[in-house]
Amino acid sequence: MKKLFVPLMFILAINILFANDNFKKVEIKTSAVCEMCKDRIEKSLKEIDGVVSADLNLTNKVVTVEFDLTKTDSDKIKEKISETGYDADDYKKSKKAFKKLPKCCKSDTNH
Repeated sequence: MKKLFVPLMFILAINILFANDNFKKVEIKTSAVCEMCKDRIEKSLKEIDGVVSADLNLTNKVVTVEFDLTKTDSDKIKEKISETGYDADDYKKSKKAFKKLPKCCKSDTNH
């Protein structure tokens, strides 16, 4: 019984957290190409106050971000991705940041 209690409490806490109308989930298309891109984008997004989670799917290049609307918004999230060196929907990557990326992160044909 104890083995089920902790996971159930965790699931309940997550459901309560995200039942709040102040939380939103967005999906943003990026120009990420490799695991280093994934790590870089997820880490940079978690630096934003209000971002609860960030998960980049490299297969479709979409990052799913859950955040608190009272602390940030999707435009700030896209701007952060751009400042990290990647496209984010209609936000173009910062050329300065892109130049600093490792070679493997530049293998995309959309420079």
